[in-house]
Amino acid sequence: MRFLFYLGHPAHYHNFKHSVRLLREKGHEVKVVARGKDVLFDLLEGEDWDLVRLPERKAAGGKPGLAANIAAREVRMLRIARRFRPDLMAGTDLVITHVGRLLGIPSVIVNEDDSAAVPLMAKYAFPYATAILAPNCCDQSPANHKKIGYEGYHELAYLHPNVFSSSRSDLPEKLQSVERYFLLRFASLHAHHDAGRRGISDELALKLIALLRPHGKVYITSERPFGESLEPYRLPVHPRDMHHVMAHASIYIGDSQTMAAEAAVLGVPSVRYNDFVGELAYLEELEHKYGLTRGIRAGQTDILLRTVSEMVGDPKLRRRQAERRQKMLDNTVEVNPFWIKTLEFLASKKR
Repeated sequence: MRFLFYLGHPAHYHNFKHSVRLLREKGHEVKVVARGKDVLFDLLEGEDWDLVRLPERKAAGGKPGLAANIAAREVRMLRIARRFRPDLMAGTDLVITHVGRLLGIPSVIVNEDDSAAVPLMAKYAFPYATAILAPNCCDQSPANHKKIGYEGYHELAYLHPNVFSSSRSDLPEKLQSVERYFLLRFASLHAHHDAGRRGISDELALKLIALLRPHGKVYITSERPFGESLEPYRLPVHPRDMHHVMAHASIYIGDSQTMAAEAAVLGVPSVRYNDFVGELAYLEELEHKYGLTRGIRAGQTDILLRTVSEMVGDPKLRRRQAERRQKMLDNTVEVNPFWIKTLEFLASKKR
């Protein structure tokens, strides 16, 4: 069978890299279409995939610019799909659902956000998708009848211990001798669904650094530019090394939802600070069911600083986190085999 994956963001590479490998090992043909977004092409270096690279288009402002950008992607995807003739298309972008409907090809949206957090996807992709692969906890209204649920999270597709392990030797040389370090992460918050959302400011970052420095090194990775006062803490790291850096951090603090979840499933104490807290079911589950992350809404700076101070001073923090992680792993499925089985089944129905 033939499968086409669309990658529109660096996170999608991590989500699907093992699915692509497993499908190819089973003898299926797999084509990957990737859009130039942030560090996605850097992550794809060295992969021997049947790969089509689409340049990133800088959209004009507002909804007309976004619509023009989507239309251009759909024209490219239509041409690619007509030539490759896949039995199924999968990804996290509305274009595969429109092209799939037009050509009679099943399309699967692989999603982890509740539909309320991604209204454009819910409005313009869900009605045309064949199915939506999403964790059981996620609300995909008004398309829950299309949802194929599972007990697990996207991040387990690439950070489950069966597919990811890390030792100190995997770290960049600069970190291998650092006994204790803390990782700060600043997201860009520029996606259409991030409009008006707040995260960690430079001023707040300096307060966090002052709190953390007596206990270890502090490193920053960031999608957004920041002031000169924070430059000494910047950690230049290849995107492929990011999860190794995270796995050995004493605490992760950031305003990125995905990286907070990644730290959580790795068993790294995780604090997220932004306006999305309380709105995303998978992070709420990781927090309230398993105790693997802590969400603090933007503006509650005193609570953030107090929480981090308590965590830094807790000698049993990592041990408790490891126990909670094991409980989570015991209660979840292996994501990649589940995804593969589902995609093969849906693709076979086309034939």
